Amino acid sequence: QVQLVESGGGLVQAGGSLRLSCAASGGTFSNYRMGWFRQTPGKERAFVAAISRSGGSTYYADSVKDRFTISRDNAKNTVYLQMNSLKPEDSGVYSCAASIWRTSQVATGYDYWGKGTQVTVSS
Repeated sequence: QVQLVESGGGLVQAGGSLRLSCAASGGTFSNYRMGWFRQTPGKERAFVAAISRSGGSTYYADSVKDRFTISRDNAKNTVYLQMNSLKPEDSGVYSCAASIWRTSQVATGYDYWGKGTQVTVSS
């Protein structure tokens, strides 16, 4: 079973950047497809980005394409989310997730979750 811990969240002005990290332990990281999701109060988790086991394939929500970049370092057991040109609507709790089966764009496709890190973008 893999444990996931996110870091890198914070408060940033609109137009700024943040880099989120998700460190994995307790499993073979390269066996997992990884995803990032965002949750805001009263709403379900929304897909942000996903990456294949090798990092060769990436997927993004339309709202973050060309602004966010997902990447991974299998030697460091870490997945990243580089967020540029941030907007107030990007605010929320960002959680990383791991899937043993497929690179999914829905939350139910993931087996393990971190607790999340808060991102707040001020206007």
